[in-house]
Amino acid sequence: MSTSVQHMLKGIPKVDRLLDWPEISVLRAEYSRPELLTAIRKVLGQIREGVRNGGGAAACEAGRIAALVASELISRSKRSLQTVINGSGVVVHTNLGRSPLADEAEEAIQAVSAGYSNLEYDLETGERGTRYAHVEGLICELTGAEAALVVNNNAAAVILALTSLAQGREVVVSRGELVEIGGSFRIPDVMTQSGAKLVEVGTTNRTHIRDFLNALNETTALLLKVHTSNFAIVGFTAEATLAEMASLGRENGLPVMLDAGSGCLIDLAPYGISGEATVRQNLDAGIDVVTFSGDKLLGGPQAGLIAGKRQYIEPMKRHPLLRALRMDKLNLAALEATLRLYRDERRALAAIPTLRMLTMTAGQLTRRADMITRKLRRSLPDSVSLVKHPGESSAGGGSFPLLQLPTALIEVRVDRCSAQQIETALRRTKVPVIGRIQNDRFLLDVRTILDRDLPDLGRSLTEACASFALEMP
Repeated sequence: MSTSVQHMLKGIPKVDRLLDWPEISVLRAEYSRPELLTAIRKVLGQIREGVRNGGGAAACEAGRIAALVASELISRSKRSLQTVINGSGVVVHTNLGRSPLADEAEEAIQAVSAGYSNLEYDLETGERGTRYAHVEGLICELTGAEAALVVNNNAAAVILALTSLAQGREVVVSRGELVEIGGSFRIPDVMTQSGAKLVEVGTTNRTHIRDFLNALNETTALLLKVHTSNFAIVGFTAEATLAEMASLGRENGLPVMLDAGSGCLIDLAPYGISGEATVRQNLDAGIDVVTFSGDKLLGGPQAGLIAGKRQYIEPMKRHPLLRALRMDKLNLAALEATLRLYRDERRALAAIPTLRMLTMTAGQLTRRADMITRKLRRSLPDSVSLVKHPGESSAGGGSFPLLQLPTALIEVRVDRCSAQQIETALRRTKVPVIGRIQNDRFLLDVRTILDRDLPDLGRSLTEACASFALEMP
């Protein structure tokens, strides 16, 4: 270690001296002494490391140290799970919490979270009830199913159904549907955990109903069809239809199950979004059991919904695995409120954010971009400019993988700042803003920016600009 480095290390102030600095003392009014000591020690450790790696004496300036301590305290006080603004244009963004909830769902959570509820209490009889009764009737009403059940996500729904219906026996599935989705979730792995034996039929791009027929034997328990989620096979392809599989199942006394993935309750074809059958349409085709997510196209909380024939659903309700997979009261309240909105399709499209965002027209989005740009410009410095561009959004959440929705984009430009610098600064603001970089431009897609986000979006842009001003010479 050189003499100059040793000298700089000796010049780094001690903790007790820092506590007496006026710049540090003012922080005592907001933070406790243990919090302050922890932050100071961490900052001093970072400064020592920086000096050893070639950092200059400026690191020891009082103003810089105080600013670093204050920044560390703010960072430590932030909740790890926090609200962000989704300007990415991905409507059902798994990394950002998937579907935002309708106001009615938020109100339902508030209503049951503050006190006790009749989660498993029958108010009519005064006896113990079942938590699943709060939503089963609604699911049956909306899908035409004989019975229904909910668990904590769709992976849990698949595991429960396979364990209940096919443990120790064979399940036949097309090789082209052995999907892997986000988080390395793989259908073959789920089947292994359920105790069912996977039987692959067909090829990656072509599977016929005769492939299923040829695989049947005395140990076959179930025919399974899986939504291909976030990819599509195009070109020279073939697949067994739901009607064909349902017919084969009936002829051989076997249940047919569909992992529908996103779980659409409204036909979106009239809004220019086609290729996704509704759960009701799947059941009408003769499928015995359909599983799907609550927080994707349905637009509700995280949940796994199971709908179908009573003879297959009832054993799942009695299965011991159900207790490990059950939903909590908050998600149940949000799911019930969301499902109630579907009783009126027009109301659902207007009130459920996911549906509203998916069905917005290009004209609506252009007008929205104009409105957002006008509001933001009022508080931004001259160094920031906002430029509107046409673009495309995506549905996300493993649904409509080929769908590109026309949208309106706002490019954020800041003098002497790259798109990457803008992206980083906005991601680190008090209310983080998540956009996308495309062709060296930082873009915000107005489709996924909620009305409630607009005040925070303006503040976050201003905050990011202030950070640029501090960093620039």
